Amino acid sequence: MIELLRLENISWNTPDGSGILHDLSLTVPDGKLIVITGPNGGGKTTLAKIIAGIYKQNSGRLFLDDRDITDLDITERAKLGISFAFQQPVRFKGITVRKLIELAAGEKLPLDRICSYMSKVGLCAEEYIDREVNSTLSGGEIKRIEIATVLARHSALTVFDEPEAGIDLWSFASLIKTFEEIRNTLNGSIVIISHQERILRIADEIAVVADGTIKAKGRPDDMMKLLAENNSVTGKCFRQEEMF
Repeated sequence: MIELLRLENISWNTPDGSGILHDLSLTVPDGKLIVITGPNGGGKTTLAKIIAGIYKQNSGRLFLDDRDITDLDITERAKLGISFAFQQPVRFKGITVRKLIELAAGEKLPLDRICSYMSKVGLCAEEYIDREVNSTLSGGEIKRIEIATVLARHSALTVFDEPEAGIDLWSFASLIKTFEEIRNTLNGSIVIISHQERILRIADEIAVVADGTIKAKGRPDDMMKLLAENNSVTGKCFRQEEMF
């Protein structure tokens, strides 16, 4: 199996010295959808931001397609093909949805291309294309527009931080279909931080992060059974509904 991303012995501390990640190592195969789950406060989002270059690890190294990206910042990593979708997407007053998607794609796009990206996230392009990406959009709308921009980038590696956060049930169902479509036509890899069982079940692999390290990693069927039967794998006891 070809390896796209490799993290070696990653550690990260908060400014006050509290340890969040401890000597964590992880590989992401090329062309796969990996879901990272685990209890709140275990280090999942910190790990995602280190991959994107938003946070700088205290120790350890990162490799993208065997290239050492340890010292590259978020802009340099983005140029190499790493995209990051925030749990709470950024709003851009004065920028239209069309312009945002074109900026992500790096070129001016015909309407049918924009419609294709928008329809994949359950939005009608004609209703949104000229709207500003500002506070007039709901949380679910802004989340789906952000995912459309990620699709337009065709990144080698895309990291989603809890994409289900703040969206309604209909939007969530549409989101699952979008991820399933991406997974079936994948050109690159996806890492999703999530607690949601339906997202875990469409993964190629699931990794459990707790207490700042990888507690377990494997295929969905094996991992779902392990998580249901043995909460000790997470390093903490917590209710199943908190996992999913």
